[in-house]
Amino acid sequence: MTTAIGRMPTGLRWVTGLLLAIWFIAAAFPFVWTLWGSFKVEADFFSRVSWWNAITGDRTLMQTGERFTLDGYEGAWITREFWRAALNTVIVTLSVTFISLFVGTLGGYALARSGQRYAFWILIAALVFRAMPHITLVSGYMLPFFELNIWGILPTTIIVLVAINQPFTLWMLHSFFLGIPKDLDESAMVDGCTRFQAFRMVIIPVMWPGVITTGLFSFLLGYNDFAVTSMLLSQDNLTMVPKIASFLGTIQSEGNVMFAVASVVSATVPLFILVLFFQRQIVSGLTAGAVKG
Repeated sequence: MTTAIGRMPTGLRWVTGLLLAIWFIAAAFPFVWTLWGSFKVEADFFSRVSWWNAITGDRTLMQTGERFTLDGYEGAWITREFWRAALNTVIVTLSVTFISLFVGTLGGYALARSGQRYAFWILIAALVFRAMPHITLVSGYMLPFFELNIWGILPTTIIVLVAINQPFTLWMLHSFFLGIPKDLDESAMVDGCTRFQAFRMVIIPVMWPGVITTGLFSFLLGYNDFAVTSMLLSQDNLTMVPKIASFLGTIQSEGNVMFAVASVVSATVPLFILVLFFQRQIVSGLTAGAVKG
């Protein structure tokens, strides 16, 4: 039996609520479990006797005198200098985001307002470049970086990440610009603005949600990248994601898995804060892109 028009039937609401609850629990559980385990010792969190040891923390109590410990965070951030990786990540992600947005807004606007056929082929070329595996692109940079002795430093990695990310920002911002009437540009220029002044003072404020959305995805590319940063950065200049992998060790070296657990939590928390802070702009930008693109 259905309710009034515009409302879902009671049974459907229950099913929808149940499915959302299951999805939320499944999505949140890995992070919540990792967060909890980051305050335990390895003998508890990775106990082979019973997973319940991760809840009670008996061996954590025996080793540290408390059921919760910050040894994992201290070992990662201080002993293994994870703070350096965090600083490198900030430098790389902000640089990639700002450069990608600067080039993407100018290029996307020019292509959207161009009536030439070459604009289409530029976008197609960008799409093909974006579809290529990152590891394929990185291999092309390795030899010249070694020959020029610029391998292992942050600027070269930023250049490669911008090159990988630029086709995406170009396509996304181009779609937003297409949704803005050309009359706005023309009206601004009739009032005395140059083309660039019309772009800066009239067009950009209108599509600001699109810039925020594109900037967030550019930020996430640099923040979460592993393939590029692990191959192009030296051990002293690693960003957070490859640094976390180094805590796990290799066949030749022993790692400390609790350092990795603590650093995973440390790297994930800023992403939650970022999304919560920009959630309105993200939703507005994605919706605008879906309608206008």
